Amino acid sequence: MSTTIKTFDLFKTDRAFCSPEHDMFRTSLRKFFEKEVIPYYEEWEENGLIPRELYKKMGEQGFLCPQVDPAYGGLGLDFGFNLVLSEELSRVGGGTSGANIHSSIVVPYLETYGTEEQKKKYLPKCVSGEILTAIAMTEPGTGSDLASVSSTAVRDGDYYVLNGQKTFITNGFNAELFFVVVKTDPKAIPAHRGVSVIMVDGNTPGFSRGRKLKKLGMRASDTAELIFEDARVPVSNLLGEEGKGFYILMDKLQQERILAANGAYAQAQEMLKSTIAYVQERQAFGKPISSFQNTKFEIAEIATELSLAKSFLDDLAIRHMKDENIVTQVSMAKWWITDMARRTAARCLQLFGGYGFMEEYPIARRYRDIAVLPIAAGSNEIMKTIIAKNLGL
Repeated sequence: MSTTIKTFDLFKTDRAFCSPEHDMFRTSLRKFFEKEVIPYYEEWEENGLIPRELYKKMGEQGFLCPQVDPAYGGLGLDFGFNLVLSEELSRVGGGTSGANIHSSIVVPYLETYGTEEQKKKYLPKCVSGEILTAIAMTEPGTGSDLASVSSTAVRDGDYYVLNGQKTFITNGFNAELFFVVVKTDPKAIPAHRGVSVIMVDGNTPGFSRGRKLKKLGMRASDTAELIFEDARVPVSNLLGEEGKGFYILMDKLQQERILAANGAYAQAQEMLKSTIAYVQERQAFGKPISSFQNTKFEIAEIATELSLAKSFLDDLAIRHMKDENIVTQVSMAKWWITDMARRTAARCLQLFGGYGFMEEYPIARRYRDIAVLPIAAGSNEIMKTIIAKNLGL
């Protein structure tokens, strides 16, 4: 009597929120990345910049901003397509984050809070890739505390005059349109009521880009300083209402943090996949490293954590698409999954031994890339603070 052993496949892309249409979108994305991205990715990592032309190619193929209403040139697809985009970009490498931030984080602000005139002016070009966007929140002295931004916008007739500096801005060099967080009322009490968001075109006089920052990881993603010196921006570029910027930003954080957790999951999955292949091939003491008990235990533990992360994420994705308020659970997912991915990077690198420290092996890049995720999209310490607060503490 023969027994058939069914192998558990952790690397299938059978996400619970996916329909056949999502799977077709994923297949098209992968083919595009295999042709247009993967062969050049290491070069872009060296240069610290993805060529601007890539975003136009993505737009031509319908891969940017899939959720945008067809009235503005989009496909009108659900958030699941943004998650597929996030996942597949992360599989290539953390340095591809610019397309995800543009499509799934910044443009949704314009969709929700933009005037009809603003949406008609900008959204079609955001979808086509003619315009790439960036969100400019962080300042040299301000991280998670957005109410304390010091950049100002003073009303002068039909213009705002902007002064200040931003840093750590993804797409800072490639973008043409910046969503800038400023104080329009520095004396407001409480302080967050003085915060507004103003859209700034990249060719605005008085606006300039500072240094292109050299980062530990995610090097292909251009990150820059932005400088505003009496930059005059039309009042018509105000997003939403004056003084409501803090609430505008908070409104999209649930979605941003699901995306951060989703990207961390995809990167951790790729790390484990490459590690399993390596330990099955690499010999030590006359046998494959995969035959050692410690290796088996490490792989089993990582695989278990990935399975838990996937189930949690898929449930949250479905609930988010139903417009449920799941801020507490999303905060849990963001901190736990990004922390898990960081642990996974260290554990996988250890299984590679000395070769894990060599740049020729992707695990070295993954180890560098993943380090920022517990910091970005709200630090994990902030996530735990939100959870505790919502538990009544």
